[in-house]
Amino acid sequence: MLANKNGLNATAFVADQTPRPDHAYWTTFLNQDTPVFKGAEVLAKKMDLPVIYTSVKKISRGYYEMHAELLIENPKATAEGELCETYIRRLEKDITTQPETWLWSHRRWKHKRVNAIGSLANAAN
Repeated sequence: MLANKNGLNATAFVADQTPRPDHAYWTTFLNQDTPVFKGAEVLAKKMDLPVIYTSVKKISRGYYEMHAELLIENPKATAEGELCETYIRRLEKDITTQPETWLWSHRRWKHKRVNAIGSLANAAN
């Protein structure tokens, strides 16, 4: 990305796994406390590149429609976590519209948030 930053190019981030809890941005996703990769936000801010969200809608068996929309035009002007939140809210919209197209078999919520002293946030329960 850095070598080609002055040319016309695109980079896609497909983060379908869960990040390590201690390096993640934490938010509520589908009503669950969820860790999110911060890499796309960090790179977008560092390079001040616009962030485009691409949704895929199933039209019929074997036929899909892709739609790209501008999520964040000026990442450097956003607060920490704002890009992650904007992405997560947009993804939730796609999932609730067509839940059958989301891969439900992976373990999205296998990690629990760790508090500042290193124990599980819900260890007292």
